[in-house]
Amino acid sequence: MIASVLQQAGYKVGLYTSPHLKDFRERIKVNGICIPEDNIVSFIDGHKSFLELQKLSFFEMTVGLAFDYFTQQEVDIAVIEVGLGGRLDSTNIISPLVSVITNIGLDHTQFLGETLAEIAFEKAGIIKPGIPVVIGEKQKETAPVFKEIAFKNNAKIYYAEEVVSENYKTDLLGDYQKKNVKTAVMALNLLDQQTTIQISDKEIKTGLQNVVANTGLKGRYQILQNNPKVICDTAHNKEGLSLVLQQIQKEKFDKLHIVLGVVNDKSLDDILPLFPKKARYYFCKPNIPRGKNVKELQQAALKFGLYGATYDGVMKAYQSALKDAKSGDLVYAGGSTFVVAELPI
Repeated sequence: MIASVLQQAGYKVGLYTSPHLKDFRERIKVNGICIPEDNIVSFIDGHKSFLELQKLSFFEMTVGLAFDYFTQQEVDIAVIEVGLGGRLDSTNIISPLVSVITNIGLDHTQFLGETLAEIAFEKAGIIKPGIPVVIGEKQKETAPVFKEIAFKNNAKIYYAEEVVSENYKTDLLGDYQKKNVKTAVMALNLLDQQTTIQISDKEIKTGLQNVVANTGLKGRYQILQNNPKVICDTAHNKEGLSLVLQQIQKEKFDKLHIVLGVVNDKSLDDILPLFPKKARYYFCKPNIPRGKNVKELQQAALKFGLYGATYDGVMKAYQSALKDAKSGDLVYAGGSTFVVAELPI
């Protein structure tokens, strides 16, 4: 959203995100255009010995590639998404104009901690001395953590939901985007007020309504077809899935078909109770090493009254759901970013 608005305001914008859905190059864009393959090859060729000597991870190399490309392209501003956590993330080498933390959920607990406060501590690692920080959602478990770290860094905190009162519209259809919109608007207002970046309210409104066109973002409550209606979403933790499934239940349909796959590190006892019992399930394993064994997923789902068959791959499950669904039915595919990545989007 922030990148889209900045593009709308006439700036040359670098955008780094992860993971990608279809093409690795999606991670690194300038004004919505993916980095060319030649630039990736030349970066690796030019730095291969250094990369091997330092034993950098895939993510660390990708961050280096992004920063190098943005420098070559002489972008006016870069929007950098943290990969995992924040404090120890390789993206955290930068000194930002504004730091942004959306919301805190119990995700990647094996790396970030088992409580919201512990995870907030890792996320708060991006708070820098004297740099304002925007928090998307005020939670009683995390607010004290942010307050303490911000105080130590002399960084002013802005809780977007408390400051931004206007409800801006966006082309992103997920209900969960309402909080993200306010978070983005707060960050953009700070850029306009406290830096040389200038953004009008008209540019904010237009940019928010053209996020997909400007940035190529996919997989966020995306409608893939109608008759039957098919929706996919990359939500994969308790907080995200809860909001998506609530929105799914608001849709009009005769029967609900759910294509579901997850990765190994998800707590099934946390996420499976969120899913509706009155649905037909198509269990699958995303085609990555971290993918959850489909039989284990099916057995876990049975404990919560979720019934369905297992399939050898996401596309087989998806095609079976499409075959079974009538014109008035709804098909939802998700549970993992990696499930959505295998769909024809």
